[in-house]
Amino acid sequence: MALSHTYDTRVLCPAAAAGAAVQSVLLGLLGAVIGLGPAGWLTGLAFTVGTWALLTRALRRSWHRPFGPANGVTLARTMLVGGVTALVADSFASPPPVAVLVVLTAVALALDAVDGQVARRTGTESPLGARFDMEVDAFLILVLSVYVAMSLGAWVLLIGVMRYVFVAAARALPWLNGPLPPSMARKTVAAMQGIVLLVAAAGVLPLLAAHTAVLVALALLVWSFGRDIRWLWRVRVRECAPVVPDAVHERV
Repeated sequence: MALSHTYDTRVLCPAAAAGAAVQSVLLGLLGAVIGLGPAGWLTGLAFTVGTWALLTRALRRSWHRPFGPANGVTLARTMLVGGVTALVADSFASPPPVAVLVVLTAVALALDAVDGQVARRTGTESPLGARFDMEVDAFLILVLSVYVAMSLGAWVLLIGVMRYVFVAAARALPWLNGPLPPSMARKTVAAMQGIVLLVAAAGVLPLLAAHTAVLVALALLVWSFGRDIRWLWRVRVRECAPVVPDAVHERV
């Protein structure tokens, strides 16, 4: 047991610490170049500390697996998301540099297609990596929805909070935690949320077109969640159905 703990603290935890250090450097660069306000700094630092703590805890639970290059890509995405989060927090006090926000978000979204490929090609796929990737995606969508909601309306927040509402509901309804079959439609709809919110955040569309695009994205997300919930419910019903023995036909 002592050996496993040594492996954990000396090999895995530095990955989280290095991520926190680079995240701090990124915040410093944003502060120097665009002048982050107090809200941006505080939110960015809170994101850094929270990410470091959560990732360190997750790595300690998975000490027997290497961090892997794919998780390194996801960690890089996390740093970009931290920068986006700081900019969005700062936007409540003053208009953010939209170009910087768009670039950070676009790179983070592009890297989302990279970490999975790296994991498969290097044979380093793991539950930790999948969960790490999913949480980063979900948080980026939440932050983007907050920013877009300031111009299009609070209803846009439904895109960002839907996944967290589902997770909260699963605590009360454990059957929602059941495994789902692979679905290209689910992946496509999930990827669409980030792209549509990025375009809306960039302000390149007329207001009506932006409203329409985000509304369509929300409708597809509701459909996707509804389809998965329906599938999980059907699985639950089948598993809970009483076993009826075959009828015994007696020949008279």
